[in-house]
Amino acid sequence: MSELTAFEARIARALAETAIPPGDAFTPDYDRLVGDVEAFLASAPLPVRAGFRSVLAAIELDGLRVSKRRRFSRLDAEGRARVLEAWSESPHFLKRTALKSVVLPMKVACFASEASHKFFGYPSANGHAKATVRHADHPNVLRAADVDDGEEIRCEVVVVGTGAGGAAIAKELAERGVAVVMLEEGGYFSRADFTRRAYDMSKQMYRNGGLTIAIGTPGIMIPLGRTVGGTTTINSGTCFRVPQHTLDVWHREHGLAEFTLDTLASYYDRVEKILGVEEAKWEVLGEVARLVRKGADALGYSHRPLLRNAPGCEGSGVCCFGCPSGAKRSADISYVPLALKAGARVYTGAKVEKVLVKGASATGVVVRAVGASKRFTVRAERVVVSAGSLLTPTLLRRSGLRAKAIGRNLSVHPATRIAARFPHEFKPWEGIPQGYCIDEFHEDGILYEGAAVPPDFAGLAFPFYGARFTEAMENYRRTAIFGFLVEETSRGRVVPSRAPLPLVLYNINRADTAKIQRGLVILAKVFFAAGAERLVVPVHGHDEMTSPADIEKFARADIHPSDLELGAFHPLGTARMGHDPKTSVVNTHLESHEVRRLYVVDGSVFPSPLGVNPQVTIMALATRAAETIAAGLGRR
Repeated sequence: MSELTAFEARIARALAETAIPPGDAFTPDYDRLVGDVEAFLASAPLPVRAGFRSVLAAIELDGLRVSKRRRFSRLDAEGRARVLEAWSESPHFLKRTALKSVVLPMKVACFASEASHKFFGYPSANGHAKATVRHADHPNVLRAADVDDGEEIRCEVVVVGTGAGGAAIAKELAERGVAVVMLEEGGYFSRADFTRRAYDMSKQMYRNGGLTIAIGTPGIMIPLGRTVGGTTTINSGTCFRVPQHTLDVWHREHGLAEFTLDTLASYYDRVEKILGVEEAKWEVLGEVARLVRKGADALGYSHRPLLRNAPGCEGSGVCCFGCPSGAKRSADISYVPLALKAGARVYTGAKVEKVLVKGASATGVVVRAVGASKRFTVRAERVVVSAGSLLTPTLLRRSGLRAKAIGRNLSVHPATRIAARFPHEFKPWEGIPQGYCIDEFHEDGILYEGAAVPPDFAGLAFPFYGARFTEAMENYRRTAIFGFLVEETSRGRVVPSRAPLPLVLYNINRADTAKIQRGLVILAKVFFAAGAERLVVPVHGHDEMTSPADIEKFARADIHPSDLELGAFHPLGTARMGHDPKTSVVNTHLESHEVRRLYVVDGSVFPSPLGVNPQVTIMALATRAAETIAAGLGRR
């Protein structure tokens, strides 16, 4: 059964033909494109499907504005282009966002095809698959669907989530002889499953296919992992320790004097040894990193390869879609296997519905098998929630916790990028997706990181429609994409909701908008200094620069938050730690102020944004918290 009606499919095809028309050398397969979009919608949450249909209907009716007798799908090419131009240039932010929301999956589907990959010369699917260990075959990896309805499982510690926090604390406890059960809503993918096909892997390993969105001005997509290893399986492997200036904020504003670089050093050392953290090597950094180095050198900016958890990296360029070479030591191939070796068990396809509380103490969790109606209980002496900053507060609220700070204080590290066209051809997908940085402005809250993007998602860097978009993609082999994150002052919140998607509210304030504008100005200078001919900037009304003179014009422009096109990758802070139960959710050992024996061990405990990728800091705090839990259970 098709996800779209025949009428809706006709509108979608007309929209695809208009937004991504044939170019000089590349012609999309529109039948396959619409079919792929339908397949995407079939697995998307109901609100996404309903929203997609609503926007299609609105665009169809808007054709009557151009021709009183013809709707959009019946207009000629010129008429449809006029409709799209009106939507894309609309002064109304929500109208522009609506158009982008339906064209975005079309852009991805178009350039995720084998024909597209052949056009660019992108490598074939993974050739490593047959020579690999499948961790999912371990006898301690179990399926929630195989547990009997109403069954009760007993252990000492149950851990909800297998990402940076959950996997690390499970391993540390299991190695101390604690009986640990891990619960993961997603599946357990192994190297044999990682095909280098970014779009296909995102549908399997990203929560909601990558469509977790913060609603606000502007709307921001926040990709989350839904797989054993959590978001570590689909991140770029960047490893930063917490900066001193962040700890200064923790000391000054939150009274957390016990956290210093010295007191955390031994935990970081332990984590980094397990992950094999080392500096990215030049032979796998790729051409984009070399161009960024050239520009930064010319301007005198500090820059360097990043520290990563990928010893032996081959530069496959798809870290965010499962490492096909097995080099990236994400939690699924580092901490989780170590936990299993020490006797821990993990149940996949296990959605935790609530934490059980008796007499102000956590006693276990209720689990529902994904895709089934059966439920079972895991009884435990300690409960660890490591579901991440968007899902942890939702679970805590469902479990009856009332702390005012739950779901508040959300920070996300807003991020954006520039796509720069150069005179020469290269392979922009080759190298480490996030292997190089410019850290000159880090203490100002701007950190540049990049720099390889597979063709499937390269189209998202171009906020164009029509011939401009196709022309930009046809020149992708001359394009370098590099970006940055900002340590923001804006804050959002996660609101309890019965919907399958967490309701995330977040608005960028004017101060952070100015910081993002400054970040784009600096990056534009770097690219022009490196020899770029043309820049694509994801800011409404300022989407292209062709000379350094355009930079000054952009720097003087009055940019509104609604003009920005942003992503975010590090949601933090929604169950923050602190000494005061009135303003925090957990104490400095990560135990709930409200419910004894309940711990939160993930990025939600940070009281402020880190300004860097958080995974090793989450793991360091998990290692520290394991000492407290083990001691409470009588283990050394």
